[in-house]
Amino acid sequence: MAGFFSIFRRIYLTIYNWTVFIGWLQVFYLSVKTLKESGHEHVYAAVEKPLLWAQSAALLEILHGLIGLVRSPVSATLPQISSRLYVAWGILWSFPEIRTHFLVSSLVISWSITEIIRYSFFGLKEAFGSAPSWLLWLRYSTFLIMYPTGISSEVGLIYNALPYMKESLKYSISMPNKWNFSFDYYYLALGVLGIYVPGSPHLYGYMLGQRKKALAKAKRE
Repeated sequence: MAGFFSIFRRIYLTIYNWTVFIGWLQVFYLSVKTLKESGHEHVYAAVEKPLLWAQSAALLEILHGLIGLVRSPVSATLPQISSRLYVAWGILWSFPEIRTHFLVSSLVISWSITEIIRYSFFGLKEAFGSAPSWLLWLRYSTFLIMYPTGISSEVGLIYNALPYMKESLKYSISMPNKWNFSFDYYYLALGVLGIYVPGSPHLYGYMLGQRKKALAKAKRE
């Protein structure tokens, strides 16, 4: 039974990683192509469908961690996936006014480069048991640049969406109402921005630690 589960796990994770890899590859190709041919104002329109699909698929990674399919701690996976889903759906999809901002280009390019490398790395590991040393190095090194550019873009887009949240009151609930409850999406966004301040350096430090371990282990082997 354990052998069957191990085989099923490898087949499933191989299919999952390569499927999402294709989604992010499409995001990268369309964003670069559109940026070159039409300008940053049209990037979001070009990548919206594959971007939302590929990023939403990452929800499964939380489940993978919870049921033990992968060793990645949920405490590290959950904040990163949650923040990305918030930006993808709660900001870009929800507020069309900021879709033409130049930070959309830096966001999707940073995300897609990171994920193309990550999903191909794990796809090869699950399919063949190992990945090339150069891909291992990229997996644990490109975040040194892509993480700061991605995080800066996320924060910048949330900040630029604030006036539209305040003006439209989208997703906000005002009193009085039958639930005797109020909610302001604008203040939620401010809270999210506040979490980025301590959260981003912490996650970056965690990734530096993972890089050190992974590269040291590769040298020993």
